[in-house]
Formats: sequence, C-alpha cells, structure tokens
Amino acid sequence: MPPATPETVHADLAACRAMLSGGSKSFAAAARLLPRRVAEPATALYAFCRVADDLIDEGGGPAALAELRGRLDGIYGGQPFPHPADRAFARVVARFAIPRPLPEALLEGLAWDAEGRQCPDAAALEAYSARVAAAVGAIMTLLMGVRDATAIARACDLGVAMQMTNIARDVGEDARNGRLYLPHDWLRQEGIEPAAFLDAPDFTPALARVVARLLRTADALYARSEAGIACLPRDCRSGIAAARFVYAEIGRQVERQGLDSVSRRAVVPGHRKLRLMARSLSLLAHRPADLIAPPLPGTAFLVDAVADMPAAGEALPPAPAFRDRLLWAVELFDRLDQLDRGAAGSVRAA
Repeated sequence: MPPATPETVHADLAACRAMLSGGSKSFAAAARLLPRRVAEPATALYAFCRVADDLIDEGGGPAALAELRGRLDGIYGGQPFPHPADRAFARVVARFAIPRPLPEALLEGLAWDAEGRQCPDAAALEAYSARVAAAVGAIMTLLMGVRDATAIARACDLGVAMQMTNIARDVGEDARNGRLYLPHDWLRQEGIEPAAFLDAPDFTPALARVVARLLRTADALYARSEAGIACLPRDCRSGIAAARFVYAEIGRQVERQGLDSVSRRAVVPGHRKLRLMARSLSLLAHRPADLIAPPLPGTAFLVDAVADMPAAGEALPPAPAFRDRLLWAVELFDRLDQLDRGAAGSVRAA
C-alpha cells in the first residue's frame, strides 16, 4: 500500500464515520465513550464490519464470503481494495498487529448468521458467540494497546456473555424472524422441540428455565471478565465496565419480567443505568483465580492467534476523566434501546 498522506487518512476516516452514522448509529454514538486513540481505529474496524455485514446480508452467500476473504488478502498483503473502509482497516491492522484469524472469525460468524445456522448444543452457541462477539472484543482490546493473554481471554468472555444476553433478551423477536440461537439440547431437555417452537413461538415455564440457564452462564462469564477489565488502560476501564454492568442488567430485567422474552422485550430504565454507570467508576474486584483461568474452548483460537503474533507496541497517552461522560452515556444507552426497538425484525442485535 502506498504511503498515506494525512489528507487521505483523514478522508478515509471521515468516510468511515459517515458510513456508521448512516447505517450503524449505535456504534457512532458509542464511540464517544472511548478515548480518541481507541475510537478512531475502532471506527475503521466497525466500518469494515459494516461493509462485510452488508455484503453477506444482500444474499451473497459463499460468493460474498469469498470476496471478503479476498479483501482480507489485500488488507494483510498491503494492497487493500480501493474502498475507504478497506484502506482504513489495513492501516489499523498494520499499526496494531491484528492477527488475521480475528477478523476472519468475524466474517465466518456473519456468514453463519446469514445461513440461519442454529446451535445444536452449548458448544455450538459458544463457537457462534466467539465469532460474532468475542472476535470484536479481542480486536478492541488490541486497539487499547493490550495483548496480554489474560486480558484477551477475559475480553472474549465478556463478548460471549454479552451475546448470550442478547439471545436471552430477543428469543421471541429472533424466532419470529426465523432465528433460533438457544441450544437445541437444552430445549429438548425441557420438552421443547426447536422446529415446533420456531413455527409457533410461545412463552412457557419450560422455556423460562432455558432462558434462566443461559443467563446463569452469561453471569459467570461477566464475573470472570472483570479480571480482564482491570488489565486495561485506565482511560478504557470505566467504559468497558459500564458496558459490562449495563448489559448484565438486561438479564436482570428479563428475570424481573418472569423470564418472558417472547411476548416482552427487556429494557433497562435510564435511572438504573445511571447507577450502574457510577458503579463502573470503581475498580472492579475480581477473583484471583480468574487471572489464570484458561479461555473458553470456543474462544481459545482467538487468544492463541494474538499470542502467535508479535506486538506493534505504542505508548499510551495520559488517561482523560470519564466522569464527565456519565450523563451523556446514560442518554446513549436509552437511545440505543430505542434504535433496537425501531430495528426489531430487520437486523440482528448488535
């Protein structure tokens, strides 16, 4: 790739922001919670994700996945496709030494979604969550300047937990759109036939037990992720901790609604989010055992990929205050809830 001028770098980043403000309002807003040194490369990452998602959602199937892998070839070979997102992401890949298996896993997860792939068991759910959520968490950790195996493993835990929370919250919405992510063996253990449930989604005490099981699994991962958050730079900890607490609270809201996520959609009130955001300012108290806990079997390949690639290495700037962004952040999460409700039935939860 020819050396970029400041003008071309600025133009590509501006184009990426424009893409996200039009098609991914949630990320464009959430980026304001990140320090600028992380928000800018994250914008390039999410713009490339948007390009990939759009190509696959347009019905490209295997051909779209092959095209995207070809574009990754260009990005990793220093000859990106002539598109602002590809050029910007190529710079991020080189600057932060992003191992190729991470974005490749994300592309695979998007393809699985487009295929309507379901999860026969918990291992399949973990593998799916590793691709659509944990891979992004691992990349974001690298953008924060952290490559420690513990931090990467715990970032993957957090990504899987958040994806499980999404699934628990959206059981009915997903089913009405022909999607089912709950493990089939869990459903059958409760006397629920997956195909029959998809044909006529209905809330029952048996389904409540499956959703409760999923939330318990997510909660264990949220708790374990705190060891990784403590490994992040100070200017990133509070933002990630806020996401951890607010997302976990979605699960608590599902529980308050009797675990019925078929006829209702859990929404966390703004005043409760404010308390959770304030809690994120305190240093998370993690269990020592979590520092040495191995990665999940489904995410180990992501951790290994980072360990196998040498670091680019950049000095971190002083940490800015997070408190001034708290009230804005509460409004952000309210706005994201509204966006999610408005997009119900048309897109996968982010």
